[in-house]
Amino acid sequence: MDQGDVGFFGMIVQLAVLAFFVWVGWRIFEKAGKPGWAVIIPIYNVIVLLEIVGRPWWWLLLLLIPIVNVVVGFVVALDLSRSFGHDLAFALGLFFLGVVFYPVLAFGGDTYHGPSVAA
Repeated sequence: MDQGDVGFFGMIVQLAVLAFFVWVGWRIFEKAGKPGWAVIIPIYNVIVLLEIVGRPWWWLLLLLIPIVNVVVGFVVALDLSRSFGHDLAFALGLFFLGVVFYPVLAFGGDTYHGPSVAA
């Protein structure tokens, strides 16, 4: 196996992981009553996520500011967790172990309760 084969195999693995997480995002968006295809549109997918959790669209701008984006990212994860009926512990899972917790949210029996900010 030469270096070209390893590069090709790595690319196939990356595409498979990307496809899986597009599927995960698609399922989460559909559970929240939003179009699943929105997950594949850059920037628009963040706006839709902010709608799901009940935050204004301009929070997208906060995600462009270093350090602030980490805090905003955690708040969005907390709001997403609460929007699906979970608590702080699940939000910490989404934030630190998203590779595990986002698929759990997408494929588990959780139902969307509406934007947590509105509650």
